Amino acid sequence: MRHTMPKTALLLAGSALFAATGAQADRADWPQNFTVGTASQGGTYFVYGSGWANFIADELGLSGGGEVTGGPTQNLALVHSGDMAFGLTTMGPAADAMNGESPLAPGLVMDNVCALFPMYETPFSITALSSSGIESISDIPDGARIGFGPAASTSDTYFPAMLETLGVNFERRNGGWSDLGGQLQDGLLDVIAFAAGIPLPAVSQLEVQTDVNIIPFSDEELATVLEAYPVAEFAIPASTYTTLTEDSQVVSMWNFAMAGCDLPEDFVYEVTKATMENNDRMRSIHRSAETTIPENVVHNTVLPFHPGAARWYAENGYEIDDSLIK
Repeated sequence: MRHTMPKTALLLAGSALFAATGAQADRADWPQNFTVGTASQGGTYFVYGSGWANFIADELGLSGGGEVTGGPTQNLALVHSGDMAFGLTTMGPAADAMNGESPLAPGLVMDNVCALFPMYETPFSITALSSSGIESISDIPDGARIGFGPAASTSDTYFPAMLETLGVNFERRNGGWSDLGGQLQDGLLDVIAFAAGIPLPAVSQLEVQTDVNIIPFSDEELATVLEAYPVAEFAIPASTYTTLTEDSQVVSMWNFAMAGCDLPEDFVYEVTKATMENNDRMRSIHRSAETTIPENVVHNTVLPFHPGAARWYAENGYEIDDSLIK
């Protein structure tokens, strides 16, 4: 006896087959695995990037992981060349790479790098001993000895330039933060100027041992720096340090995740969707992901957005100017 399938069942089976085939076709050009360029092991970039890679790999059924690199500047070069699918960077090195001014490849415009999503901010802040009488940037005396953190760090790359723009003349010193904090306390430095996560242990330690001034940017200084550098306005909450009685107005540099612009649009759309729609999961990877939310997409004005990422933002009501989409 011949069995026949009801017409509705045939239609449903056909639809399921079509959907499965469509899904298969959509993923046909997806990479089978991917790597995320992070930075040195143990740092925020490594923890954040490796955790995010594992999350995306699980979510999309792929193989992926974070990889130790030299950090933001090298990540731009690795993503541009296609050696890595994804990477983490800050807006300063990104602007340099887009202008052909990367120290790793002078003259090479890295135009195969596209923005994905905002990560978190790295604030720039200035500290001096209260006994110095330095209470504002304009109080910093000519020839002041300023510690800018480790050589070639984001802090050392951008903070000296910002202070020069604001008319400060100084002697530049480098070193680890705890070492520079000790030098400040011993009178070997006049100021420490850092770009790092807050609270900075070196400053917290100084507060315990002596009186310090945590120096804000004036409104005019803030406007000048915002105009000249790829930074955003930031307020260090008064609760960060015992010295502060009110929020301290400074600037910060945003960190963004990026992708190779030639990655498939559907793939990058799904990566962006998973990241932007699961902030609880992102915060469980690293607490700094509290700001890994679509509202902060406005803080990238440097890298073009990948069309796949831009599509997710557009569908969810976050407008990106056409000039900022690859």
